[in-house]
Amino acid sequence: MNLTRRNFLKLSSLTALAGVIDRPAWAPRMAFRPLSGGPAGDILICIFLRGAMDGLNTVIPHAEARYHDLRPTIHIPDPDQANGAIDLDGFFGLHPALEPLKEIFVEGDLAFVHASGSPDPSRSHFDAQEFMERGVPGDKTISSGWLARHLASMTTQNDSPFRAVGMGNILQTSLHGPISALALKSIADFHLNGNEQEIVRVQQTLQALYAGDAWLDQEGRQVFQAFDFLEAADPSQYQPQHGAEYGDDLFGQGLKQIAQIIRADMGLEVACIDLGGWDTHAEEGAVEGAMAALLQELAAGLEAFYTDLQDDMNRITLVAMSEFGRRVQENASLGTDHGHGNVMFLMGGGVNGGRVYGEWPGLEEENLDRGDLAITTDYRTVLSEIVQKRLLNDQLSEVFPTYQQAPFLGLVQDRAQTWPYRQFWPRID
Repeated sequence: MNLTRRNFLKLSSLTALAGVIDRPAWAPRMAFRPLSGGPAGDILICIFLRGAMDGLNTVIPHAEARYHDLRPTIHIPDPDQANGAIDLDGFFGLHPALEPLKEIFVEGDLAFVHASGSPDPSRSHFDAQEFMERGVPGDKTISSGWLARHLASMTTQNDSPFRAVGMGNILQTSLHGPISALALKSIADFHLNGNEQEIVRVQQTLQALYAGDAWLDQEGRQVFQAFDFLEAADPSQYQPQHGAEYGDDLFGQGLKQIAQIIRADMGLEVACIDLGGWDTHAEEGAVEGAMAALLQELAAGLEAFYTDLQDDMNRITLVAMSEFGRRVQENASLGTDHGHGNVMFLMGGGVNGGRVYGEWPGLEEENLDRGDLAITTDYRTVLSEIVQKRLLNDQLSEVFPTYQQAPFLGLVQDRAQTWPYRQFWPRID
């Protein structure tokens, strides 16, 4: 194998400028850049529900008569009926497939923010997702992601290559920018697969290419540091705690691998994971069907993660969101078309849970936004509160540069006052 520094960069996507390019199966997909500086707050887990989840059939306004009228086929029955919604507060209820989350809600570690979302009027999946992940709705001049700007604006002593991780083949847009970020499909596959003797020879060759003291040499050596981290963590031996059982689906396994990284204290600050398939234009179903199956997968993954890491939940905050919601009225294909307002999930030990937050606009025609649930809470209000109170970053104007900050909703506790956070994450040598 004739390897040069230039070829290795091409194969491994090693720099932030390299982006995502074709490479062999063994090559990690990374973009490292050195950082330095200050304390760390919670570990943040961001879940993007791609395809526009139907929030009205997820956290159901069962007390609204118009909800049932506009969805004669796909509405979820009332809590007092067979297979009905799981009542939360007398007005809202959970889809029956989310039953595993009810106990977490009652325990006060799970909350919802209804009628939330991006104020941009786009009903395009691509545009809406890009705007939300960049944190600048309607603005195409800023290409970096909101999470990347958060990490870049924090002074931290954490130089772990696992500071920011995106589960999947492609790094999420929210992590694009001047930060160290790693796209990781599988921990088990994060190594040089193949003949052991050949692996040793390849590693020695690559290490020799980056033996100097220049910036590029330092960047290259972080690749091997990442290999060493995972080898030391021995992910193949990971055993979930407290009887937690992750599903075999990609979402469940992705959360399991995030749990492994957290438990191994690799320096994780932010992890992103996606769950797609929510574009339910046809045959959405109600208690059963495509939507119910996705909600079941979501609930099973969240319950397993919460159960597994319950001893660590005071330093973990999880947020789930989707690019927009679905229309209030079902369509002729027994599904729902692209809408506007939606619901966000928050889970963690610092969450003021057991409540559905947000100003409910109502479903009367005059209260809708072009036939859709109106947005009364900008999703950046939710994220800003998490960033400041749980991630201990008060540089909100850098994280969300085009946003006029609104008052917080009281979604989370102030971590600096309630939990002795670590000054830096220990490294595995």
